[in-house]
Amino acid sequence: MNRTDATSQLIRRLLIVVCLMFAFGFALVPLYDVMCKALGINGKTGDAYSGAQQVDESRSVRVQFLTTNAAGMVWEFHPAVEELSVHPGAVNEALFIARNPSDKPMSAQAIPSVAPARAAAWFHKTECFCFTQQVLMPGERIEMPLRFIVDQALPADVGQLTLGYTLFDITERMPPVAAH
Repeated sequence: MNRTDATSQLIRRLLIVVCLMFAFGFALVPLYDVMCKALGINGKTGDAYSGAQQVDESRSVRVQFLTTNAAGMVWEFHPAVEELSVHPGAVNEALFIARNPSDKPMSAQAIPSVAPARAAAWFHKTECFCFTQQVLMPGERIEMPLRFIVDQALPADVGQLTLGYTLFDITERMPPVAAH
């Protein structure tokens, strides 16, 4: 085998590796979601909850709200209040505020996480801006509601939950379509 053939073979192998790495990158998100659901890790919560409950007025749980932007996301994003004291079984509401300071329409998706992770099964979002993509025009500001219930079955030793959202720019994958 001469040197040219060896170089061509190496380039072909490297291109195959690059293609496989690219495909694996796209497969990571669904694989991660399946793994989180199967193992109950990362504090991901279910999207739907229909369990009617009695409100436990004798117990309070502190719920903190944290927000962060993923790399490259320029939106201003924060909760209207940093924490709430809630009673298990009660329907609660919190607002999150986002503003697009850029000069172009953008699409975003918020990904939630609950800590401690072992308590995520008892945190139920009944309405959340994280269920759908958000589209904001340049300079537009929006108040996004979150409605949630902390289940009465939350272990008694859990007195505080932290609900965190990371906001991702998905403009390239999901170009904005003005809904106004």
